[in-house]
Amino acid sequence: MADNLVCGETSESWIIDNDDEINFGEIDYSKGGNFGSIPMIHDDSQSSSSLREERIIEMLEKEIEFCPGTDYLKRLSSGDLDLRVRNQALDWILKVCAHYHFGHLCISLSMNYLDRFLTSYELPKDKAWAVQLLAVSCLSLAAKMEETDLPQTVDLQVEDPKFVFEAKTIKRMELLVLHTLNWRLQALTPFSFIDYFINKISGFVSDNLIYRSSRFILNTVKAIEFLDFRPSEIAAAAALSVSIDNEKAMSNLIYVKQQERVKRCLNLMRNITEENVPGASLSPQQPRLEARVVVPESPIGVLEATCLSYKSEERTVESCTNSSQSSPDNNNNNCNKRRRKQ
Repeated sequence: MADNLVCGETSESWIIDNDDEINFGEIDYSKGGNFGSIPMIHDDSQSSSSLREERIIEMLEKEIEFCPGTDYLKRLSSGDLDLRVRNQALDWILKVCAHYHFGHLCISLSMNYLDRFLTSYELPKDKAWAVQLLAVSCLSLAAKMEETDLPQTVDLQVEDPKFVFEAKTIKRMELLVLHTLNWRLQALTPFSFIDYFINKISGFVSDNLIYRSSRFILNTVKAIEFLDFRPSEIAAAAALSVSIDNEKAMSNLIYVKQQERVKRCLNLMRNITEENVPGASLSPQQPRLEARVVVPESPIGVLEATCLSYKSEERTVESCTNSSQSSPDNNNNNCNKRRRKQ
């Protein structure tokens, strides 16, 4: 990072109230609760089945705590919140996750953090770089929670970002996100429920069913209409989408109280065409269990299969706090660093 490209401004009062150094190696990211996807239980004993059912009931009761505010969708739809901010962040997050072969759950967590943050915190409108900094920070936190093979935080800034931030700036923004989310990072997402619902509907869980349903789930991240549904409702709809007999399958969803909402979510999901699903045009690789599917090897293939627009031309040069505009050399260097091992 060239020194002459780093802005002289160092005050980040809107990010953090003090200028203390932060040691993120000592942060306990799990303090928000021990929820993840439900592990598959191969023991068919009654005790194991009972424990599994108790777990799903607990998760259904808690999931609302990890959803954006009730007025978030309305504010996005009305223009009170700028939808372009969310879309811009998502476009970049998808590109980076494809670049490093991060799993679908990392994308889902990143957007969960971003949506919950924007529910409670308004980014400064006079700082064009704030959106990019938020996207980097949310993705960094999600990767720390979910991925095992991580690049350095600054090396996440690939795919020609408009602004490039120093590590200390990203850490300060991470701390603001953590504080705003009350340190609850182990969020319940549709991926937390999908293997359970597939097992309930189909009687078994296969890599193919996980892969197909995961593509439907991932596509809901783009469409803001799905913010109206709970994670379990999206997961149930995705599981129904890959089932043969929907009516019979619906009767197996005994813990879904508002089945009409699931049907509405299912109809909305079916209206999303196949080409809108990230990775839909590619042959599936071996998915990871617990609803974590490896993004296909070609980042270009992933992006061409989406309806996301990401314009890189005609980018303006703007100043930002503790950031630098990226150069082709910087981008090429970052692209060669720490690819995820297959």
